[in-house]
Amino acid sequence: MSRVDRLQAPVQALDTDKPEEILDFVLAASAQGKVAIATLVGIEGGAARALGALVAVAEDGRYCGFVSGGCVEAAVAAEALAAMEDGRDRTVVFGRGSPYFDIALPCGGGITIAIHLINDPDVLRTTLDRLRGRTPTALRYCPSRQILSHSSEPTIHAGWEDDVFINVFRPDTRIVIFGHGNEASSVERLAASSGYDVVVGNTRDVKQSQKAIDAFTAVVLLYHDIEPESDVLREVLHSPAFYIGALGSRRTHERRVERLTGLGMQREALDRIKAPIGLFGPTKNSVSLALSILAEVAAIRIEAYGH
Repeated sequence: MSRVDRLQAPVQALDTDKPEEILDFVLAASAQGKVAIATLVGIEGGAARALGALVAVAEDGRYCGFVSGGCVEAAVAAEALAAMEDGRDRTVVFGRGSPYFDIALPCGGGITIAIHLINDPDVLRTTLDRLRGRTPTALRYCPSRQILSHSSEPTIHAGWEDDVFINVFRPDTRIVIFGHGNEASSVERLAASSGYDVVVGNTRDVKQSQKAIDAFTAVVLLYHDIEPESDVLREVLHSPAFYIGALGSRRTHERRVERLTGLGMQREALDRIKAPIGLFGPTKNSVSLALSILAEVAAIRIEAYGH
């Protein structure tokens, strides 16, 4: 029996891949004992997760997060527990090129995991506070010095800069919904159940609602008449939202553009409108429409930020 086998058996404590929830877990666990954070820092071939994916491991064997599709997380947690016993960070490879012959990744590739023993929880607390304030942030990990530090100037993508791994964190997608009726209700319900931050906009006070719109916000307009949406569009088209979608057919959108052009809106701004709204064309019920809208939001978010 190996030393890893003799340690506390890992058990999944929380089924999540959200950085905020994983960092919360780390901070709570650090108040009770040792805790480690495992980061996906290398990919060879295919992989189920992106660089920077996390697993947090508490001293009692509880863990949360994902660095794969679920096939290596318990082994990662066991390695983190062994690192705690040694009192040193470690790097482990799974899949292709790994000493774990009994652990194969379904994608056929290999992943490299850096395990860091947390000795300064305040670094993660700062990162979490910035995320909750909807501000992009980053962590810098130097394996040779076993140091994790905070950075307020994240790069575009997670990756290596010389011997330092930069992990980038961006706020969750916020969905701001303007409109009424069954379609708006369906989008609100589905977005909320999917874990999005949902805000119902106020047509009568668009400027107030616009305060909730930032660069990680998708604005969804679900009106059946282009007149009440015009005032909303005139405001939100000046916002930093990464997505602005509006309900209606192609003919409706032509009328929308004509109306907004007559109100002085520039073509460059109008080109930001995704219309007809949704990823997969005309739909016949509100649930299908909601799925189509959120699929388009997710696709554009990935295109813009990578996740």
